[in-house]
Amino acid sequence: MNFRVPAALETELEELLTHYPEKRSASVMVLHALQDHFGFLSKESIEWTAAKLGLQPINVLELVTFYPMFRQQPVGRFHFKICRTLSCALGGSLSLYRHLCQRLDLDPKAHGPQTTPDGRFTLELVECLASCGTAPAMMVNDRSIENVTPDKADQLIEEYRTQDPGKGIAGK
Repeated sequence: MNFRVPAALETELEELLTHYPEKRSASVMVLHALQDHFGFLSKESIEWTAAKLGLQPINVLELVTFYPMFRQQPVGRFHFKICRTLSCALGGSLSLYRHLCQRLDLDPKAHGPQTTPDGRFTLELVECLASCGTAPAMMVNDRSIENVTPDKADQLIEEYRTQDPGKGIAGK
């Protein structure tokens, strides 16, 4: 396997494992740490996690494909996640998604996350963001945004277009 975890991260993960009665119980936390470091979970990182935890790769892949916070491919610097569940759909999230696709020159009929050619923006429909009373809801990276209108979305695009692509929201 060609995949390598930096020594500092591996030390952090070894310490993390000491907090769980069984290695398997740390699976989600290990995956979060790897995704935070690498930006996404590659096939190799899934296999590495399985070996580290004494599991079969399918056991780890099941987690990665079940939880929507895990990604199997890189995303843009600004990841726009729009809720598509009932309350948000009734509140206009699907038309908001189509609007953002038009603004970012992405295909509104494509399935899964789409990233702009410059790598700055990724747009994706996701399941519930737990903000049903303030629909439509979306997240940009880890920032929750409620009552999103097309105008508000346009303002966000302009705000993030002017930021240094190497820095995240608010310079993080």
